[in-house]
Amino acid sequence: MSAAPLAVFDRIISDRGSVYAVSGAPVASRAEIDARLAELKSARRFAKATHNSWAARLGGEGIKADDGESGAGAIILRMLESEGLDDHLVVVTRWYGGKHLGGDRFRHVIGAVRHYLAHRPT
Repeated sequence: MSAAPLAVFDRIISDRGSVYAVSGAPVASRAEIDARLAELKSARRFAKATHNSWAARLGGEGIKADDGESGAGAIILRMLESEGLDDHLVVVTRWYGGKHLGGDRFRHVIGAVRHYLAHRPT
């Protein structure tokens, strides 16, 4: 596994009861992505989240998972591609607050990824 720790930015966005966090780290393989996801979910709070949507680019190839938040993985992946950030995993976590957010949920995914890109350790 990479030496870089998993960077977690919790409770960065709140809207109508839903709360968002964003996490990420450099990764070198699919096995490392799985290990990083397991590391994140080892914290009970993240294991109980409604969605842990993620995307990564390994050697220029993108992989993603929505975890029930339809379209979120594709948004994260597009942002990684436009940033040119390879060999990196970004996870957007959402705890559902009881009210549907409609299209605002996509705005929040974008905002969470922007927060990560601006504040990630280099």
